[in-house]
Amino acid sequence: MRPLIGITGRQLTCGMLANTSPRFRDQRIDTYFSDFAECVARAGGTPVDLPFVSSATGVVDRLDGLVVTGGQDVHPSRWGGAAVVDPDADPRWDHDVHDAERDAYEAALIEAALAADIPVLGVCRGHQLLNVVLGGTLVEHLEPGSITHFTGHSAPSAGDPEHVVEFVEGSWAHAVYGPRCVVNSWHHQAVDRLGKGLVVTGRTPDGVVECIALGDRPVVGVQWHPEWATAPDPVFDWLVDRSAAAADLRSSAQRVGVTA
Repeated sequence: MRPLIGITGRQLTCGMLANTSPRFRDQRIDTYFSDFAECVARAGGTPVDLPFVSSATGVVDRLDGLVVTGGQDVHPSRWGGAAVVDPDADPRWDHDVHDAERDAYEAALIEAALAADIPVLGVCRGHQLLNVVLGGTLVEHLEPGSITHFTGHSAPSAGDPEHVVEFVEGSWAHAVYGPRCVVNSWHHQAVDRLGKGLVVTGRTPDGVVECIALGDRPVVGVQWHPEWATAPDPVFDWLVDRSAAAADLRSSAQRVGVTA
């Protein structure tokens, strides 16, 4: 069977969508970028979107893999940041403000996935949240430098030719991508102090952390957006393959338990 891969999203109000009937403007909707589901399906997995109200532990018990997606900054209270937060800002009406409810749900998902030993892929914000959940910190803001990390509000492209990520030899990333590759970039924060057990597997030449892993476990984060790459990003093949292997191990353990 195809491995079941959970994908996180956002919660907004209908009023955020153009041409929505005024009758529904205050109704909440769960939103997901369909590119993630398409990438997972193309790689051989079965994608499933995860709303905030799902029990993290209950969901993970039924998943074979997890994708924690991109979005707004992780609330600075989770990692000791100094960013000013507007307490009146509503993430249901502004997709760029901090969303404490989303932070809590995705953090619980990551913790449950780690406990269940299922593969995890963190993307951009998800990459940063993985680090925070494991006790790490973030760079509050990347100042302009020799490499452009934040490309503005236009959709990510194939990537700035100067935005090259170099991968650590012997790492999972090196096995998947080779020694280096050009990736898109759409972030103003980055991983700073690493969380417990995490290692850096890829950086840009200016030293910014772009790729991490949890030792030799199938838990990784990438700072770019593989779902928006101009060609299929092999990280989804990696995720589906590892998720299928994890599902087989769990199934075998269950059969042994039943036999015993």
